[in-house]
Amino acid sequence: MSISGKCLCGSVKYSTAAECLNMGNCHCIDCKKASGSGYAPTMLFPEAAVSITGTVKFYSSPGRSGKLVHRGFCPECGSQLFGKVDRMPGLIAVRAGSLDDLSLYKPTLDLFTCHVSAWDTLDPDIPKFEELPPRP
Repeated sequence: MSISGKCLCGSVKYSTAAECLNMGNCHCIDCKKASGSGYAPTMLFPEAAVSITGTVKFYSSPGRSGKLVHRGFCPECGSQLFGKVDRMPGLIAVRAGSLDDLSLYKPTLDLFTCHVSAWDTLDPDIPKFEELPPRP
């Protein structure tokens, strides 16, 4: 898979030809607040395989595990672009709404469904996890 994307103003761009490790909708409270939506749609890649140009600012906060979650955004337009989690070093999550080709996002799971908003309709055909799925 080859993907590219950018923030709203175009100051930050990214691309990768790496295989996507996972595509999922995170419904945790923090992702809802950070995204301003019912969930954060993300695609997970090896961080070293993602090329980023422009300045990205990160906001860090403790996740459910107690380890930090780092949310990367454009300091010019505020678009949220990336997520990094200390409990998963070497990986980076790309926010699907920033893709140049939005049709590439096909979620394979829903995370933290214990926090799904009453007005949100989940795809019945993809696996759901009340919190995080078991680690392989």
